[in-house]
Amino acid sequence: MPNSPEYIRTSLAAAMTLRLRPGLFWRGARLYCINLLLVYDQPCAGNCAYCGLNRSRRDPIHPPASARQLDRPDKTFIRVDWPIYETDLVVQRTAELEEQQNLQRVCISMLTRRQCVDDTVEVIRRYREKTDIPISVLASPMVTTKEDLKRFKDAGADKIGVAVDAATPELFEKYRGKSRRAPHRWDRYWEFYKEAVEVFGRGQVGSHLIVGLGETEREMVAAIQLSRDLGGETHLFSFYPEEGSDMEEFSPPPIDQYRRVQIARYLIDEGISSYDRMRFDPDTGRIVDFGIPRRELDEIIDTGYPFMTSGCAGKDGRTVACNRPFGNSRPGPGVRNYPFVPSPEDVALIRYQMETGREVPEKVDEAAFFPGV
Repeated sequence: MPNSPEYIRTSLAAAMTLRLRPGLFWRGARLYCINLLLVYDQPCAGNCAYCGLNRSRRDPIHPPASARQLDRPDKTFIRVDWPIYETDLVVQRTAELEEQQNLQRVCISMLTRRQCVDDTVEVIRRYREKTDIPISVLASPMVTTKEDLKRFKDAGADKIGVAVDAATPELFEKYRGKSRRAPHRWDRYWEFYKEAVEVFGRGQVGSHLIVGLGETEREMVAAIQLSRDLGGETHLFSFYPEEGSDMEEFSPPPIDQYRRVQIARYLIDEGISSYDRMRFDPDTGRIVDFGIPRRELDEIIDTGYPFMTSGCAGKDGRTVACNRPFGNSRPGPGVRNYPFVPSPEDVALIRYQMETGREVPEKVDEAAFFPGV
């Protein structure tokens, strides 16, 4: 089994963008961030119930796609394959295709293994030898110290991601903590988040939160607000049942629930509204008022921006680079995070989803919803 830092996994979308795998994106979507994952012959020390890297996971088998990929089965993670390549090949391809593919960022994801820290520094270093492309690190709080964060910054990273995932300490413990025979601790994750803001600065840290692990909308909005209050932002995901994980039989959250949380996340991160201004159903926790006038809310919905993938910004410091095309839902009318600005037809479908709770009408005409598909 190959190990980092000499080898690294890329998301399927990144492999396609770097021309290491053939393929086309639905509706001409483009990936602007090369998502990477360190790889080892030993599993992640975590045992998160929903994760494709769960150490007790039953692995589905996916045959190698080409001779350029190492001759071993792929491992799915966040719905798609993450093939393994030589790190230097990935770095070189990123540098060669940066302008042509309009690449805006690289994101290096760690596992919960102490050796990841040194290897992350090394991968950052190799990128800095070839390109000045912005680099994020999705860091593991249980093995990374504040001093390690300084090492990442000194090596050339400019942003940090923290995968808190669960919105409440109870859900965190249930799916990630001691009950899972795992090292993750809720308090340490948020302590680490604060340390990251201290080292990298306000606006340079993002929390990953997953809608659909059993939280109410009110609880999720409170976690989003906490991220904002601590000086960061939220990168929002919709739960997807990973094949072979302990939660493979669970369902994604209802689409109307996810759409409301997407709006709340956008309003909070953009400084337009806040948890304290919003109102929630006292029995269900459902959002019933976003804390802004209805006309203003309709105008924001019509832009489509709340429903786009939320992630680290690119070179301009504003536009989302980490747009993860179809990373937590299949391509099609039921897509959860849009990797591009939704069209007016998309917005009409989104409004239908919010009103009915159904992903698509029973007899959906894709040509009507999506001209030129």
